[in-house]
Amino acid sequence: MTDVTIIGAGVAGLFAAHVLALRGLTPRILDRNGPPGTHGCSWWAGGMLAPHCEGVTADPIITRLGAEAADAWSAVTPVARHGTLVVALDRDRAELARFGRRATAHEPCDSAHHEPDLPPRPGLIFPTEAHLDPRRALTDLTAWLAARGIGIDRATADPGDIAGPVIDARGLSAALPGLRGVRGETVVLHAPDITLTRPVRLLHPRHPLYIVPRAGGLFMLGATQIESASRAPATARSVLELLSAAYALDPRFAESAIVELGADLRPAFPDNIPRVTVRGRVLHLNGLFRHGYLMAPALARQAADYLITGTKGELIHED
Repeated sequence: MTDVTIIGAGVAGLFAAHVLALRGLTPRILDRNGPPGTHGCSWWAGGMLAPHCEGVTADPIITRLGAEAADAWSAVTPVARHGTLVVALDRDRAELARFGRRATAHEPCDSAHHEPDLPPRPGLIFPTEAHLDPRRALTDLTAWLAARGIGIDRATADPGDIAGPVIDARGLSAALPGLRGVRGETVVLHAPDITLTRPVRLLHPRHPLYIVPRAGGLFMLGATQIESASRAPATARSVLELLSAAYALDPRFAESAIVELGADLRPAFPDNIPRVTVRGRVLHLNGLFRHGYLMAPALARQAADYLITGTKGELIHED
């Protein structure tokens, strides 16, 4: 028996299946590419669960609902709760002060106190924030579902052709009105001589950088946000900007090995707030923008509440 059909096995679709299963429903998951992999933008994410840092530029609902993400993800995958360190070069101290005025839940610090392996700089520590490895999270979530008899069928489906409730979590492929692609590019470096325990954000007026530590001496570099629908490989310009910022943070990154370059499109609505768009018996979970892992738990919870009890949460939009 299938209670709900979910189309799309990215972070939104898989977490929706997880929440529905916890609530006693049996979902069926369909994805034209099968289990998670390089074909989905969830694969290329940074995995930062940073509601307060994101709140500097995002709507307050992102900070408020994103605060539940770390606990929700901890049920299925390891979550590192070491906070986020935000720093700036001496010439960009004004950027740090501006960031601090707009953010919440932080304390001023000397970066060396929290990350002694980096050159000391003035900074802000956000102690309640966390991070995870996105690829492991997707793998662990898939395994959690499989252990309960919920697999991912490689199939192409149109929501209108499926009987019963449907959750459409196909991202840009859903072609919802107003949905656009926002390009992001990433670099993964191998720098075994550098040790970080938490994500570090380097502020810059033009080229901000975040570095997220991963196992095995790997570091993911990101922060590009380009209004473009291109899925072409990472550009030389973006890679140079990311590598230059990493070198400015710690010159030892100049000797690191480039392991991977990535680029993909994040689905986003004009206000950059994810939502559950209700169209009859189809619920579209979409528009996660750069907040995929941060907002997937809240999006899934509100979709499940609507399906089971008819509750209309803040992210529910009836069309």
